[in-house]
Amino acid sequence: MSTNELKLRAAKAFQDVCGYQATTFVQAPGRVNLIGEHTDYNDGFVMPCAINYQAVIACAKRSDGIVRLISVDYDNVQDSFAVDAPIQPTEDKLWANYMRGVVHFLKEKGYAVGGADIAITGNVPLGSGLSSSAALEVVTGQAMKALYDLDVAQSELALIGQASEHNFAGCNCGIMDQMISACGEKNHALLLDCRSLETKAVHIPENISIMIVNSNVTHSLVDGAYNALRRQCEEASRILGKVALRDATLAELNASAIEKGSDVYKRAHHVISENFRTVACADALIAGDLQKVGEYMYASHASMRDDFEITVPEIDYIVEVLTEVLGTKGGARMTGGGFGGCCVALMPADMVDQAKAAIEAKYEAKTGIKESIYICTPQDGAGQI
Repeated sequence: MSTNELKLRAAKAFQDVCGYQATTFVQAPGRVNLIGEHTDYNDGFVMPCAINYQAVIACAKRSDGIVRLISVDYDNVQDSFAVDAPIQPTEDKLWANYMRGVVHFLKEKGYAVGGADIAITGNVPLGSGLSSSAALEVVTGQAMKALYDLDVAQSELALIGQASEHNFAGCNCGIMDQMISACGEKNHALLLDCRSLETKAVHIPENISIMIVNSNVTHSLVDGAYNALRRQCEEASRILGKVALRDATLAELNASAIEKGSDVYKRAHHVISENFRTVACADALIAGDLQKVGEYMYASHASMRDDFEITVPEIDYIVEVLTEVLGTKGGARMTGGGFGGCCVALMPADMVDQAKAAIEAKYEAKTGIKESIYICTPQDGAGQI
């Protein structure tokens, strides 16, 4: 579904429920992370790009201080709350918490927000690791920014989205997903320093295609697995005497009191090596060296499988099939938080059909699960439509 189709869908739902036409339309994209997994909350480096799957809002101001949320994709189910009263998470409409949290933190930071009718739709696959939650948070902030002419930077909208996810959805995520959704650049990935929030645009040549393969093995990060991994990384930092694993080297890890082969050691080994791979992969992509890019992507996947232990057999098999097809002409890896979700591959555009055919012929036959395949192009971040 194109951006315009999503806009029309949101506009119709808005009209049907509210009885008048929306005045403002905004979008925020999902993302795929090309490399740099579980490095973001360790103050490290990531390299995502915004993709042509997005959340779209049709909205208009209200004068009574009420925010009414309409979920188009859930049969126009509604949630509402007062801007001037304390905003709390709701227990029965979990999707609304991402949006409630954004309004709460905009207000807490002193931005003059008011009432609004908001109809939300989107085509970012849920539970796939393409960050539908960050798109939902950022598009909500973008709607309030547009409606109330807020002088808020895109990077600040990202931080507000992250605060919403921490406090209203219970997932202690890093900043990557919200930052790329808010600040993405068309035809580029962004090398993001998650400590300083500095970004470097990394051009993706037009002859290179991004393929995302959704394993359709669903995952949930709020169930404790993500937060447990984060605690292990923090424990490694504490033992190493570092502010974050970003500051550690493999030599320091190997010389430390952390037992080799322990969970804490393996988590740290992944993060430290992944930071190196991410920066080096950005340099290789800028240089147009797709073979070197592929080497870093394959190594990243192996590290997630063996050190961070967040892949599943279905994901490993997708990477295996893509590796057989691409060889040294591209690369593939799991992307996202883990325990299901998607793989991402970079490849010459003329290899897309071959890679797609191999996945379609082998994955369902092996696993009994039908995959979903998306060919993506890097898009701009959030803004008005």
